Amino acid sequence: MTDAALSHASEMPRPQSLRGQLWGQFRRHTGGLIGLIVFLFIVLSVYIGPLLHTVDPNKINIREKNQGPSLAHPFGTDNLGHDLFAQVMAGGQISLAVGITAMLISLFVGTLVGVLAGYFRRIDGPLMRLTDLFLALPILPLLLVITMLFRDPLRAAFGPETGIFILIVTVIGITSWMHTARIVRGDVLTVKSQEFILAAKSSGMRDYRIVLKHILPNVLSSIMVSATLGIASAIITESALSFLGLGFPSDFPTWGRLLYDGVSFLQITPSRVIWPGLAISLTVLSVNYIGDGIRDALDPRSLKR
Repeated sequence: MTDAALSHASEMPRPQSLRGQLWGQFRRHTGGLIGLIVFLFIVLSVYIGPLLHTVDPNKINIREKNQGPSLAHPFGTDNLGHDLFAQVMAGGQISLAVGITAMLISLFVGTLVGVLAGYFRRIDGPLMRLTDLFLALPILPLLLVITMLFRDPLRAAFGPETGIFILIVTVIGITSWMHTARIVRGDVLTVKSQEFILAAKSSGMRDYRIVLKHILPNVLSSIMVSATLGIASAIITESALSFLGLGFPSDFPTWGRLLYDGVSFLQITPSRVIWPGLAISLTVLSVNYIGDGIRDALDPRSLKR
């Protein structure tokens, strides 16, 4: 090979890795990029903020009750003198933990049901009828009934905070997996008819290896999108339960609990409702936009471009 050919080959752009292509496509999605920045800002604020603003969120100071925003209390105080800024950060830690944990439970159950139903035809019918049954149930009344039945036993067994956390994330997780299961099942049915799956079966590869090596990587895009949307759904559901007074105790603040406690004082200190409501809205919107960006980035048509 001549020197000119070598120099021309060295000037040719190297093929970009799949991770680089995905990040490049995601960066072109303005909403997804802004959502990622906002979500990272919220996460850093609720986990690093308490290290800078060291006020105890449960500290009672009656002399400073119902105050507006100030340097000492950026979000003001409530009727007991609690620092709202500290409570919003502490509530964010719990709400995000509930959202992520419940999402993982629903994602595991939904992916398992979807893959089994899509790959094994003999159990497709029973699993989909079970999914339809869960979809037909009124979710909010079911959540209320389960919470009322198991709240006291779990609090007695694991403590008031851990017991309620286990109950909330489990209840949300087992009642929000159905949409993931239907989406994954559809993708598995599409992938299962491809030639490389038929070749893997003809080579004698076991079913579990085909699922792990070929099926799951090809439905990963749908799973990731469902994961992002599941976090937003779990945070909203937990906030609704806490707003109805069936979530965490009052000394264990979440964003939904802060909304519930602030409704009675809306005319005195409106900021008690504004700040946790704004935190919920921004988190849910940012996660939804991240999901849109991931979906577009994983679109095969965008990768071909």
